[in-house]
Amino acid sequence: MRVYSFPRGGLSFEDPTVPSRDSSEIAYLPALSVIPLIQHTGGRAYPIVSVGDQVKEGMLIGRGQGMGSANIHATVPGKVIRMVSWKMAEGQTNDALVIRMEGSFEKLGRREEIYPWAALSPFELQRLISESGIVEMEGSGRPIPDILSALRSAREPFTLVVRCVFDDPWLAADYALCQERLQAVVEGSAIIARVAAVSRIVFAFSHGEKGIGERFLAESAIYGIPASLVLTGNRYPQRNRRELELVLRNYEKRESLELGSLLVLGPATLAAIHDAVKLKKPILDRYVAVGGSAVKYPQVMKVRIGTRIGEVFAECGGFIDRPRRIATGSPLLGRTVVDLDEPVIKSSYAVFALLEGQVGGSVPRNCISCGECRMVCPVGLDPEELFKKVGRKKPGSVPGGGDGGAGGTDGGAGLDGVPIESRLNECHGCGCCEVVCPSRLPLSTVILDAAARGR
Repeated sequence: MRVYSFPRGGLSFEDPTVPSRDSSEIAYLPALSVIPLIQHTGGRAYPIVSVGDQVKEGMLIGRGQGMGSANIHATVPGKVIRMVSWKMAEGQTNDALVIRMEGSFEKLGRREEIYPWAALSPFELQRLISESGIVEMEGSGRPIPDILSALRSAREPFTLVVRCVFDDPWLAADYALCQERLQAVVEGSAIIARVAAVSRIVFAFSHGEKGIGERFLAESAIYGIPASLVLTGNRYPQRNRRELELVLRNYEKRESLELGSLLVLGPATLAAIHDAVKLKKPILDRYVAVGGSAVKYPQVMKVRIGTRIGEVFAECGGFIDRPRRIATGSPLLGRTVVDLDEPVIKSSYAVFALLEGQVGGSVPRNCISCGECRMVCPVGLDPEELFKKVGRKKPGSVPGGGDGGAGGTDGGAGLDGVPIESRLNECHGCGCCEVVCPSRLPLSTVILDAAARGR
């Protein structure tokens, strides 16, 4: 079977401190849950409960307001004992309701009631998805109803792409989910196919996971939707939207298909859609990969939303030594954790703690013009040159870097006569250049910041 891969750049990423992806453990229920009112791309959900109120498991406690916002639910029964606020690493302030667990559970430990959905209209299905606060759980947390609304403006057929591309070992939780909840992921695909009126489902799997991809394809046959399996490369950043679309358009041309617009969703999101519609259950927990060189016993865990990250590490035996860096997501593009009391949220697919040896040097040095960043850039940019054009000029930093101000483009022509602004906007922030840079320069970060200022 043909393997489709993007043509240039990228890198092979391995990490021995990642937990095994072959099984998962259920985390203990937290005595105190910290439920943030921002677990999505938009503004804060409006709290509809107050300090002192009793809440039930799965109860709506925050109502989404406008585009980018999603409903928030209590993940345990109990009493709201306080509201807290904190500033995250990127400067955004978040508010959260703290729930002390007490009382009986509505879902946990009870027989799940199954609700048939085949007779429901697309409108009714989307309403259930919206009410359950389903967001893109492998990405930025964009609400699924917003994604569907944007796609409907296109006057062409849709293809649902089930993205199971494991180019990053820190996607171990997604892999475990695919193994343990295969039927739920496939049925979630069928549900969203009905909502979005897609004409085809494409299961995109890394070529090393051909066996599980074939199981997905066989399971989807009962829903009567045209489906196919596409095997991709596993070189990072194959799962990025641009690189994935490149290989799918190649597949489309080779197979003489018309895929139209692509709706790309991951397994955790599709399993949540299944639960929202078939079980009438909001997102109460999620699979999380917990590991890193500082963690004693890395493992994939099924964690309740609102569990504090410090408790998650404690369940993995705690730390071997004082961590140099703690973050959520992948070490390639992770978000630094400011406080171990920060909770697991809907989009937390991994949390890790690294020792000094794994982090490496953190002080940027002068660029040595080795060209490694150019070799790995999948877009074909010259990160070194762009960095020197827009980066801040600091003592001991990059020679020829900027004008000493806050950074920004010089308004002139860039490389090959192409305006620098255009080149900046081609970067999609995969971070490959930063990973390979021996001088530890924040290449991708500076380029993305400059592009954002230009826009």
